[in-house]
Amino acid sequence: YGLTGSGGPDENADEAELYSHALGFLDQFIDEAAKRGLKLRHRLDAQTSLWLFVNSEPPPPPPQGLHELAEALCLPVEFLEEIEWLLKDKKQVIFQGPPGTGKTFVAQALALCLAGSDKRLTLVQLHPSYSYEDFVQGYRPTLSDGQPTFRLTNGPLLLAADKARAEPQSKHFLVIDEINRGNIAKVFGELYFLLEYRDKAIRLQYSEPDTKFTLPKNLYIIGTMNTADRSIALVDLALRRRFHFKEFHPDVEPIKGLLRRWLKTPDNGATAMEWVADVLDCANDQLSGDRHAAIGPSHFMRENLTEIDAKRIWKHSVLPYIEERLFGSADRMAEFELDALLKKAARGGAPEVVEEHADEHGGESDEDIDRSGE
Repeated sequence: YGLTGSGGPDENADEAELYSHALGFLDQFIDEAAKRGLKLRHRLDAQTSLWLFVNSEPPPPPPQGLHELAEALCLPVEFLEEIEWLLKDKKQVIFQGPPGTGKTFVAQALALCLAGSDKRLTLVQLHPSYSYEDFVQGYRPTLSDGQPTFRLTNGPLLLAADKARAEPQSKHFLVIDEINRGNIAKVFGELYFLLEYRDKAIRLQYSEPDTKFTLPKNLYIIGTMNTADRSIALVDLALRRRFHFKEFHPDVEPIKGLLRRWLKTPDNGATAMEWVADVLDCANDQLSGDRHAAIGPSHFMRENLTEIDAKRIWKHSVLPYIEERLFGSADRMAEFELDALLKKAARGGAPEVVEEHADEHGGESDEDIDRSGE
């Protein structure tokens, strides 16, 4: 009652009066929700919405500036400042690199920091079946008076543009994850022109002849692109000319030293787990023949990483990825066993994580791990 300012029941109300007041409040809540575009079918919907709101934890506030964000991400502030400049210059940038290098995470965190509110951030992910009608505008099936029909519906691009146009003094961001997994030319349509000419108006494919659309200058676009899969890694030159590209690669700073910096922070055990970074560097050195096959640091960037966690991640996440990349070269898999990499790293303080009777992947058995975990 206090959160909505609607007033609570009388202090001396009995149980029946409390119940009656609560039902009246739920009815009022349904009415107010409808005014704000949220359709609640009945009091149970209203009660559920209230419970979720009151019992959910508020999202953490976005970092106040790039210096604070850089510290949180273990990245140099110059790296983020350069991306900010690229956005100011062309208003759109693509982060490219192998999987697990933090492209999507950094894109969302930076967009949130620069926008100042998650309400100014729109996230979409492209895939092979994604179309212009999904992304920009198209006719979608709906019901009208109980009868199936089609309605012209705006996609995330137009919705984000409308929000940006309503707040011209604020920065709005559209984050397009896996931008190269869709048929970009088909998905973007007229956006190819609008990305370069923000001050020009153009008729969209499904719009009325006299209706023109412009892309707001305060709408910025960040895309992420996986370069490991060469079948999808290429984008046409027309798109490349309209985007700046920022490299996220394990053999190039600051991604190169990211895991080591993360593991050295006090919240993550200081230097106790630094051997994981040694192992990862060794593995990537052995994959240097195909730099886009490199293993990203994100596999291990979790709070309070333990030795058991690291071994499980290596066995069940990293090794299957390497096996896929080395398809047809099964004899090389022995090079990437954990004990072999630890010996090659030969760093002081690295724990002896492999027992004499290790399993075929070079780590403890699941039973040993479970017992040690207990």
